[in-house]
Amino acid sequence: MIRRICVSAMPTAPEADSRRTIRSVEITLDIVEALQEHDGAGVTTLAEELGHSKSTIHSHLRTLTDRELLVRDGDSYRLSLRVLDMATHVREQIGDGDVIREEARSLAEQTGEIAQFGIEEYGRVSYFCKFTGKKGVETASRVGTQQPMHSTALGKTILAYLPEERTEKLIADIEFNRPTPNTVSGPDELRADLDEIRERGYALDDEENIAGLRCVAAPVRDGEKVLGALSLSGPSSRFTEDRIHSELAEAVQRSANVIELNTKFS
Repeated sequence: MIRRICVSAMPTAPEADSRRTIRSVEITLDIVEALQEHDGAGVTTLAEELGHSKSTIHSHLRTLTDRELLVRDGDSYRLSLRVLDMATHVREQIGDGDVIREEARSLAEQTGEIAQFGIEEYGRVSYFCKFTGKKGVETASRVGTQQPMHSTALGKTILAYLPEERTEKLIADIEFNRPTPNTVSGPDELRADLDEIRERGYALDDEENIAGLRCVAAPVRDGEKVLGALSLSGPSSRFTEDRIHSELAEAVQRSANVIELNTKFS
């Protein structure tokens, strides 16, 4: 079964910020993130970008290399395949992940668009899987990356079906940045949007996160608990009002229901 902690029990970022942190670990993680962003880098580049001495960066790189999390290639370092092994382990922690991926892949093939499944972690949407149909356009989201809750159909869907206390806590922590003019501007507007989502059973991202891109998402639930959300994304030229509120909404709700049933009886 899908683990409930992945969508309802993870602490939000402010809670994590209140804890004492270890500076050396922060530097190590900054290095790992920088190497991921640059597809590898050397000591000088990392020292200049992260604002630490070369000796500090070199010590961390040597430790990570000794632990086989990095591979040195001349003067450059990159993430090793051990990181891929860790990522695979994380994916397998989501119970019935194969069911989710199979149905999301089928949804992308049937519609020709991009299908994604997301869960809530630390007050943001984390992408568990993504499949691109024959007509799908590329988007910024990738498996393992995060997006805001208030400007995405996946995020708003999850917010709409979480317990009210949890939803209000997450809303209180949202900064309400507006990637586009269509993005909701504050808590009251978001709450009104969530009411509409509960009434019709699916959420819309009407060019709220990326201009020119629309999205429709439906919740995946186990009784009263929301396990995550499934979505379809595509260009506004194809995601017309008529198509979103009929063909696409029906398709994503149907696939969400298949996941719910297969999860319940697996």
